[in-house]
Amino acid sequence: MPNKSNHDANSSNATEDRITIKNLPVTSAETTISTAQLETLLETVSSLKHLPGALLPILHKIQHQLGYIPSEVIPDIAQLLNLSRAEVHGVVSFYPDFRTHPCGQHLLRICAAEACQANGARALMQHAEEKLHIKSGHTTPNNNITLEAVYCLGNCTAGPSVEINQRLHGRVTTTLFDQLTAGLITAGPINAMPRPDQC
Repeated sequence: MPNKSNHDANSSNATEDRITIKNLPVTSAETTISTAQLETLLETVSSLKHLPGALLPILHKIQHQLGYIPSEVIPDIAQLLNLSRAEVHGVVSFYPDFRTHPCGQHLLRICAAEACQANGARALMQHAEEKLHIKSGHTTPNNNITLEAVYCLGNCTAGPSVEINQRLHGRVTTTLFDQLTAGLITAGPINAMPRPDQC
C-alpha cells in the first residue's frame, strides 16, 4: 500500500513547483492563454521536438506565434523534451529577446550598449521614462507602448539608436525622440494587436 505521507509530500512538491513556474517574477499579473492557444502551442512543440537542440527553435516559434512565451506552456515543453522546468525557464530567462508576458501595442527599444551610452543613451532613456511615465521594461497602463533597453542594435556609429516597431533610428536626440513617438502617444491604443514577431 502506498505511503500516504510520501504521496502527500510529492503532491505538495509538485504543487509548489507549478506555483513557482507559473508566477515568474516578470510581471505583476499571471499571464493566461486560451485552451485553443495552448493546444496550438503544444502542436508546435510536438512538431519540432525531433530537431537537435529543439528547445531554442521551439521557443522562437512560440514567441513568433504568440508574441511571448506563456509560463503555462513551460511544464509541457519540459515534459516533451525530457527536461526539467528549471532548465526551460533558465533558457527563457537567459536570452533577453524571449518574453514571458505580452508587450504593448508598440515596442520601443533604446540601445544601452557602450557606444550608444557614450553618445547619450542614458540621458535618452531617462527622458523616455519621464515622457512615457514608465520605467524601462514596463508597459504604459493603456497597453500602448512597451519601453525596453536592448544591448546593441547594430548601429554603433550612429548612436544613440532607437528601434520603434522594428524600425531603426540613429542619432536620436530627445527632440527627435519626441517627434518619433508623438503619434504613438497621442493615438493611444490601437484596435489591432501588433504582429507577434514585433514582441
